[in-house]
Amino acid sequence: MKEQTEIGKIKEGRYIVIDEEPCKVVGIATSKPGKHGAAKARIDAVGIFDGVKRSIVSPVSAKTYVPVVERKTGQVLSIAGNMAQIMDMKDFSNFEVLIPEDKVGGIEVGKEYMYIESMGKKKFD
Repeated sequence: MKEQTEIGKIKEGRYIVIDEEPCKVVGIATSKPGKHGAAKARIDAVGIFDGVKRSIVSPVSAKTYVPVVERKTGQVLSIAGNMAQIMDMKDFSNFEVLIPEDKVGGIEVGKEYMYIESMGKKKFD
């Protein structure tokens, strides 16, 4: 799910959709309006799920999309290799999530962990 907003209202630390991927904004540079044009903003962001750095340049008054990022709690049901099967604690749905390299061995079956969900993708927080 995503919402529409203006480029000029986006702040550092917030989220933006670039190339249909939810990203966290790490830097914003705004230029002054010129003789024949509007002020432009350069937004640098890092993908939440893939870690790829992306940037866009567009007028401050242009519209863009902001993803709805939710932090939820889930209980680990089983672990197979680097995949964990998780049950959401609110709606009791089951799904699989890739365990990040830094958390391998630290995830235990039966315990609850936070995860992030946005635009149909999920990952450990």
